[in-house]
Amino acid sequence: MRIGVIADTHIPVSAERLPRKVCDYFKECDLIIHAGDVVEMSVIRELKRLTETKAVWGNMDSPELKQCLPEKIIMEAAGKKIGVVHGKGPGFKVLKVVSGIFREKLDIIIFGHSHTPFNEKIDGTLFFNPGSATDRAFSSYCSFGVIEIDGDDVRAEIIKIEEHES
Repeated sequence: MRIGVIADTHIPVSAERLPRKVCDYFKECDLIIHAGDVVEMSVIRELKRLTETKAVWGNMDSPELKQCLPEKIIMEAAGKKIGVVHGKGPGFKVLKVVSGIFREKLDIIIFGHSHTPFNEKIDGTLFFNPGSATDRAFSSYCSFGVIEIDGDDVRAEIIKIEEHES
């Protein structure tokens, strides 16, 4: 199973649309997960045109979006238990905050908020933040991610978006 992961799109504040590179990659995915700060519901509609999409709300999302999207998700995909949440607090504390949100043991925790890519296994759990696909405010580059699950094998990759690919 191939999962496209995106967060902190902030459309239309940071960009008018999703970068073409994101859409090209996500066409080949079985599932897309958006880890919050969507800002416009049109982003979710665009992702759903590509494939099945799950999303959570973030701190910059409107009250209307917060009514449509959950704060967190716990789901199973390809035999792996996955938690999704946006995160909160200062960027350097997001990992600690996210770690405390889920009480059960998960194989993968997907989060956003810091705009800083993170891809690391800690105590058997993959913590994955794809960074922001549209905003370089807290990182020197924009990015998104792909997680591939094949049996027990989980491979996660952060994909940079160069300025000319936006």
